[in-house]
Amino acid sequence: MIKYFIAFFIAVHSLYCCTRKPELTKEEVIVVIQKFDHGWENKKMGEVDDALAIGYTYFTQSGGIFSRDSVVATAGESDYILNKMSRSDLDVTIYGNTAVVSTRWRGKGTYRGKPFDEDQRCSIVLVKKEGKLQIVSEHCTPIKMNRVFH
Repeated sequence: MIKYFIAFFIAVHSLYCCTRKPELTKEEVIVVIQKFDHGWENKKMGEVDDALAIGYTYFTQSGGIFSRDSVVATAGESDYILNKMSRSDLDVTIYGNTAVVSTRWRGKGTYRGKPFDEDQRCSIVLVKKEGKLQIVSEHCTPIKMNRVFH
């Protein structure tokens, strides 16, 4: 009898281990980033807000830090006009409930009357906690085409 119980336990345990869903999928990550971008592009502060974790931090190109509240406010600002935007080259790496995404972001528009034309490589970190996936940090660096590294 004990042999059958042990065999049954091993079979059930093996089935459970092999059929568990991953904590996080690349598709989920891409959906959150698309929602975030859609919010920026269409001045939907609620979408931007929902995509960001409470402790979200944006590390600026000049070494500064923008808080979550500053980022959400900027997304809805009438002085921030985004005429064209695209995101490409998404490379998603998953570590349990955390994803690190390398991506390229391009945008043209004006901010407080000054035009901008940006081409950036961005690093985005997302964490899934209690079933909800959100962006916890982002850092973007300008892509300079004429740089030569030795």
